[in-house]
Amino acid sequence: MKVLVVEDDARIASAVKRGLDAEGFSVQVSFNGEDGLWRATEQHYDLLIVDLMLPGHDGFEICRVLREQGNWTPILVLTARDSEVDETRALETGADDYLVKPFAFPILVAHVRALLRRTSGTAPAIEVGDLRLDPARHRCWRGPTEIGLTAREFSMLEYLVRRAGLVTPKFEILRGVWEYDFDGDPNIVEVYIRRLRRKIDVPFGRHDIETVRGAGYRLAAYEG
Repeated sequence: MKVLVVEDDARIASAVKRGLDAEGFSVQVSFNGEDGLWRATEQHYDLLIVDLMLPGHDGFEICRVLREQGNWTPILVLTARDSEVDETRALETGADDYLVKPFAFPILVAHVRALLRRTSGTAPAIEVGDLRLDPARHRCWRGPTEIGLTAREFSMLEYLVRRAGLVTPKFEILRGVWEYDFDGDPNIVEVYIRRLRRKIDVPFGRHDIETVRGAGYRLAAYEG
């Protein structure tokens, strides 16, 4: 399970990372709201742990922007602000849970695990025309026909679907799907594009995955 901690207090961020790493989570840390929002937008995480008072964008803004973008990653707000007003505002702008500092680490872990259980499978399906994806269960349909995809194929298709109508350069796909530890052949993108076309386009007489020469790839967007 991948977790992003957005916390400007280095001591707290480090402690949370060490503790969750020890619990088997894969944890990344952002020390300001701008970087945290960018990471949460560009990469996949199973859970976000977000402080409210952050440089750049505050936690309220991060929650609001992600939900407006259709990003339904569970968000646990971890903050020293313990007023009912702040908690209400955080939940109304998109947070799923709220924990006040100081906290006992076992309580944090319990909140994390409970939130993951509670939100599992609740993210709405993503639709572009007659193409539908269920991110929670990694399932894909073209109309009524379900299409079997590998985990990597699904991740790439989801990345393109969330950017339907936009041209996405190869390096952005590498960064978004393979993340920053990729050290192989960048032409792997073309390999997976061909695989996706054989599965979601060719059998249905479609050409939705477009190559924009010299720029990248685009999934056709449909309206109405």
